[in-house]
Amino acid sequence: MKYHDLEKAVQAPVFTRQDLRLQGLNVYDYQLTLWVKKGYLIRLKKGVYAFAKDAEQLKGGEIAHIIYQPGYISMESALAGYGFIPEMVYAVVSVTAKINRTFDNYFGRFIYRHIKSTLFWGYAPVETRHGLYLMAEPEKALLDYLYLNLAVINSQEDLESIRLNRDQLKARLDEHKFRKYLDAFNIKKLEKWALKCLP
Repeated sequence: MKYHDLEKAVQAPVFTRQDLRLQGLNVYDYQLTLWVKKGYLIRLKKGVYAFAKDAEQLKGGEIAHIIYQPGYISMESALAGYGFIPEMVYAVVSVTAKINRTFDNYFGRFIYRHIKSTLFWGYAPVETRHGLYLMAEPEKALLDYLYLNLAVINSQEDLESIRLNRDQLKARLDEHKFRKYLDAFNIKKLEKWALKCLP
C-alpha cells in the first residue's frame, strides 16, 4: 500500500494497527516505520499512530484517551484546567483502574495514576472534533489529587503547599457533591484534609 492510499482509506487523525486490520487494509510494520521516519506519521505508542498533517488539531485529552484505557483526566491536569491551582502542568495526568503507566511521544508526557476500581467514577465525557475524552468533575479531581497524595499531606503547611485558589473553588465546587463524593471514599485522613479545602 502507498501512503496516499492510507490517507484516503483512514479518515480519522489517529488510528491503530487493529483499525487497519478491521478495514482489511494490508499495511506492513516496515511501511509504518518508514512513514514515521519520513515525518508522515507520528507514533503515539506501539501500534498507535497519528497523521502528522493533523497533529495541530489534536488535543492532549484525546491522545490520553486513545493510548491507555480506561482512564479520565484528573489530578493536576484537571485542577489546572478548572483554575484550582496556579501552576502550568507539563504532562497530561489521568486516573486509571489499571496499573500506573507513563508514555512519552510527540505530544508530550502522559501519566496514568492507578486508583481502585471502586473509586473509578466522577467524570464526564468531553466532546471534541474527532471524538471525546473523559474529564474528572471538579469535586472528583480535587479528591483524586488528595487521595493519591495522602501519604505526603500530614500538616496544614503540606496542604497549603498545593496553593489552591479559594476563589475558583468557591465559584466552581459544588459543596454538596464534594461531601457526597468524600463519603464514598470513606477514609478518615482524607476527610480531615479534604474538608479544609472547602472555601
